[in-house]
Amino acid sequence: MEVLSGVDGVTRAIGRQLGPSRWHRLTQATITDFADATGDHQWIHVDEIRARTGPFGTTIAHGYLTLSLVPKLLDELVRVDGFAMSINYGLNRVRFPAAVPVDSRIRLSATLESLTPVSLGHQLVITGTVEIHGLTKPGCVVESVVLLVP
Repeated sequence: MEVLSGVDGVTRAIGRQLGPSRWHRLTQATITDFADATGDHQWIHVDEIRARTGPFGTTIAHGYLTLSLVPKLLDELVRVDGFAMSINYGLNRVRFPAAVPVDSRIRLSATLESLTPVSLGHQLVITGTVEIHGLTKPGCVVESVVLLVP
């Protein structure tokens, strides 16, 4: 894990790729729990029997489940010190280039893209790529914005 201290530490890391994180397996239990939490019980996520004859040959993780794991995976890559708090400010762009089949292993690589002063502190833009073990296309590519508050 890389530890960045304050504005100067983050600024020095702009453009640097971080990671990858360790591999994490996406189980059917995790997918089903996410379906229960969000109410998205589409058969491609939760019906293992029907999914065998579907377009992916198995159940797949929700795109939003994959996206929701990015902060957890990012915590393995970088810690930013010297601020009172960091707040998820939003997303500029999200894409799901490949489905994430059940029991896949995923990991994250990230690049710190920019740091911009704003009225409440600094906005840090991070591009994250969620890799799926054994596949060439990523499961998610996201440009996220974090507000760093002094």
